[in-house]
Amino acid sequence: MSSASSSVRRIAATVLAAGAIVSAAALPAAAHDGDRHEQRHPRVEISRVQADSPGRDNRSNRSLNAEWVEITNTTRDAINLRGWTLRDNDGNRYRFDNVRVAGRATIRIHTGNGRDTRTDLFQDRRDYVWDNRSDTATLRDDRGRTVDTETWGRRR
Repeated sequence: MSSASSSVRRIAATVLAAGAIVSAAALPAAAHDGDRHEQRHPRVEISRVQADSPGRDNRSNRSLNAEWVEITNTTRDAINLRGWTLRDNDGNRYRFDNVRVAGRATIRIHTGNGRDTRTDLFQDRRDYVWDNRSDTATLRDDRGRTVDTETWGRRR
């Protein structure tokens, strides 16, 4: 009887050890699944900012449109920016309408007036938004979560 109970204990210990090994091996797989899930979420970034339009700041539409922010979709899939916002430190806000950005594509948001296209959007403003010396562009998703920021110059 002692031999049978010793065998049962050995089998139980082996099963428990095997279970521990399987569990340990499954942990990295679960973490990897989390990474793949994260990659399915849109990844959008502020890729470039032209805060100081070239030439004199004379508030002409040409000068206003030479001030812009570029936003790049770094994923393979198109994303819709409906409800997303782009804001400066002074609280000027641009709200995206039904704007689809193709995978691995960049759109440019100009300050002045113009006709929106697949690659260029216009805020239709008559005054500059981005401070030439220092400012922060903040991109937020439709839930108000900060997606990306770009800061230049010194903070006051």
